[in-house]
Amino acid sequence: MGRRILFFLLTNVLVLTTIMIVLSVFGITTGIDLNTGAVNIPMLLTYSAVIGFAGSFISLAMSRWMAKKMMKVRVLNPDDQLSPYERSIVEKVHRFSRSAGLTVMPEVGIYHSQEVNAFATGPSKRSSLVAVSTGLLNSMDEDAVEGVIAHEVAHIANGDMVTMTLLQGVVNTFVVFFSRIAALVASRFVKQELQGVVYFVSGILFNILFSILGSIVVMAFSRYREFHADAGGADLAGKDKMIHALQSLQHHVNRIDTEQAAIATLKISNKAGISRLFSSHPDLNERIRRLQAK
Repeated sequence: MGRRILFFLLTNVLVLTTIMIVLSVFGITTGIDLNTGAVNIPMLLTYSAVIGFAGSFISLAMSRWMAKKMMKVRVLNPDDQLSPYERSIVEKVHRFSRSAGLTVMPEVGIYHSQEVNAFATGPSKRSSLVAVSTGLLNSMDEDAVEGVIAHEVAHIANGDMVTMTLLQGVVNTFVVFFSRIAALVASRFVKQELQGVVYFVSGILFNILFSILGSIVVMAFSRYREFHADAGGADLAGKDKMIHALQSLQHHVNRIDTEQAAIATLKISNKAGISRLFSSHPDLNERIRRLQAK
C-alpha cells in the first residue's frame, strides 16, 4: 500500500474511532433511542456527517506530521549544510514544484529504508512534503529519480490529498451511520441491562470493520488518481523520463521474490484477485502502456 494513503487511512480510522468513543462516553445524542430502538434518520445522518468529515479533516491536518514520525524522515533544509547529492534532490523537487505552479515549496526529506519508495503528503499545496527512500536513491539512475520526484510533485499540484479527504469524509459518514445501526441491531439480542455495553463495544468494532470496507472506495479513487499523477509527472520531467522511471520500477519488481511480488514504489502493487480491491495503485504495466499511448 502507498505510504501517502496508508498514513491517511490509518490516522483516519484512529481519529474516527476516538471521536466516537469520546462522544459516546459523554452521551452525545446520535438520533438513536436504545430503550425503544427508535432511529431518527435525519439526526443520525447529521451526527454521522459531522463526525465523518471532522475525522477526515483532522487526519489530513496530521498527515505530514505522522509521515515524518512513522518513517523517521530527515527533512533537508536548503539553508543547512547539505551534501551535493542531497542538495540536488531538493533542487529537483523545487524545480518541478515551480514548473507545476506551486508558490510555496514542499518540504523535502529522505528516510532510511531498503525499499524502493517515495511519497508525497500534506494538508495543502502550501504545506506539503515529498520524501524519498535511500533504497530508491541507491537503486535508480538520475533520469528515473527525476521521474519519481515529478510524479510525487504532481500529486501535490493536483490537490490529491484534499480530494481524497472529501471522499473520505463521505465514506466516513456512511461508516458512522451504518455502524450505529448495526450496533443497535446487535444490542437487541441481549438483555436490557447489557444493551448499553453491547451497543458501545459493537459500535467500535463495526466502525473499524466498515472503515476497512469503505477503504475499497478510497483505494479505487487512489488508483484513478495515479494515472493523472503519471501524466503530470510526464509533463514536468518529460514523457521519456516518466516511462523510464516506471520501467525501472518494473525491473525492480521482477527481481524480487514471488512471495513479495508487490512493492510500494510510487505506490506500486501488482497484486491480483480480491487483494487488488485494497491496492492503492493500478497495475504497473497498465501505467506504462497509458503513458506510451499519450
